[in-house]
Amino acid sequence: MDKRVLLGGVVLGAVLGGVGLVAPAAAEERSCRKTMRAVTVDDLRVPSGATCTLVGTRIKGTLKVERGATLVARGIRVEGDVQGENARAVSVLAGSHVRGSVQVKQGGAATVTSSRIDSDIQLDANRRHLKVNSNRVGGSIQVVGNRGGAQITDNRMKGNLQCKENSPRPTGGGNKVGGDREDQCRRF
Repeated sequence: MDKRVLLGGVVLGAVLGGVGLVAPAAAEERSCRKTMRAVTVDDLRVPSGATCTLVGTRIKGTLKVERGATLVARGIRVEGDVQGENARAVSVLAGSHVRGSVQVKQGGAATVTSSRIDSDIQLDANRRHLKVNSNRVGGSIQVVGNRGGAQITDNRMKGNLQCKENSPRPTGGGNKVGGDREDQCRRF
């Protein structure tokens, strides 16, 4: 066998084999335990028990609020979702824009006011008061199985307004709904 053919095959094999070994660049996750102002980060996490205040912060990925943590966010931009599971409190306020959904589940309080949410607002099985007021929502607002009361007023949404199994029943009105008003929210 010609040494040039053999050497060419080894080089080609090494080049092609190396392509599969290149790992994609991972987004950098940053933690927030105090106040962050107008900075840009990839993914952001509020660790268990921490309190994070965001003012004008841009998140290129997902914002996660962990068990017992508190988030207060004003004028933020999030390319992904805002997710809180078992969080103490999640507040998305005053001119914020979330390109994904705001999902707060099995936690304490949640407030989403005067913001733009491109997908859904989902509040499930929370224990403290919920407030969803004066938002523009590209999808639906779903408030299910909460125990601390909920106020849902003056929102504009393209999807449905769905409320069920909440105790006490949510209060609200003045919502403009592109889809259906269902169950406990049918008169809002």
